Amino acid sequence: MKKRILSVLMSLALVTGLMAGCTPAASDSGSSDASGSTVAELTPVAKEDIKVGFVYISDPSDMGYTYNQELGTKEMQANLGLRDDQIISKYNVPEGAECDTALRELVESGCNIIFATSFGYEDYVREIAAEYPEIQFCHATGNQAAGAGLPNFHNYFASIYEGRYLAGIAAGLKTETNKLGYVAAYPYAEVISGYTAFYLGAKSVNPDVTMDIMYTNAWNNPTVESQVAQALIDRGCDVISQHSDSTAPATTAEENGVWQVGYNNDMIEAAPEASLISPRIDWGIYVTEAVQHVIDGTAIPTDWCKGYADGAVYLSPLNTSIAAEGTQEAIDAAAEQIVNGELHVFAGPLTGTSPSGETITVSEGDYYHEQEEQSAPSWEYIVEGCTAVE
Repeated sequence: MKKRILSVLMSLALVTGLMAGCTPAASDSGSSDASGSTVAELTPVAKEDIKVGFVYISDPSDMGYTYNQELGTKEMQANLGLRDDQIISKYNVPEGAECDTALRELVESGCNIIFATSFGYEDYVREIAAEYPEIQFCHATGNQAAGAGLPNFHNYFASIYEGRYLAGIAAGLKTETNKLGYVAAYPYAEVISGYTAFYLGAKSVNPDVTMDIMYTNAWNNPTVESQVAQALIDRGCDVISQHSDSTAPATTAEENGVWQVGYNNDMIEAAPEASLISPRIDWGIYVTEAVQHVIDGTAIPTDWCKGYADGAVYLSPLNTSIAAEGTQEAIDAAAEQIVNGELHVFAGPLTGTSPSGETITVSEGDYYHEQEEQSAPSWEYIVEGCTAVE
């Protein structure tokens, strides 16, 4: 979850294919990884002795972001055969001084590797990583590791924009008003990248579609998420999507007889008559790899990012009982093009303007190389057809 400074278009030298993302292989001890950062030799930790810490912004009852993050934790535990007492979790930790406290408690508990899962934790993670060079710190959705010069500080994310593009196809085919609504957490690059990809997916099958965006200014606030979803519905939006952590937009959509595209979790159970599909991240892939590096004593990449072709990004099953005819076929066709490199989500011609007023133009035949240079999204430009409303 992140607010990024504007990045320029990536150089053509970075073109390794959309699905390659920014997935550097683990580097040899004392060498540099793909970000150019120095990585240090690690001392192996016996699997039966390792302790793994997690700091979460909410708890799994949100049935959204933290729920999905903890699924990744459980996947790692099963993959590596760790005991319950080897995993220490801190829940409902705000993005403030409470994060510093939680991180230090995990250090004192003997954790060898600590995962901090919310964007606003990053400054605290960076500071404490500098104090404890023998412990590995991994921060989800951040962007500071590459420039920090700390071998034990790492960023990770997945190319969720690919999943959002595919989910947007379901929305574009379903809408009857040609007006989508998006419940957005903050005007950060991560959020803007996601809703732009969603809109472009919808527009690929419905050129007449437009989208209104409203910000909640919170990652997880079910009351506000419901209020914003209702406001969008009142504006004529008949498919609601979200970059927010709860199922409130889904249930609000169902209460109003419109449809919804979720995030982080299959929301059909929460809203069976409204929820079409959800893009998701399999966090367990990275968490397993990172903990295995500590066990093996090998270097963790400074930046890690994988996407749809790697299974790090995927879609929940389509709700075929309410989806438009031909939706699954359209999603499958686009997914195949993403995997083989024929389809780039942010392909030109494309223009947009950031919240700060800076503009960007992607020429026809070119594309914006999202998450190829580092794991954090950097597309923060609102395109024609999308309107941020109060």
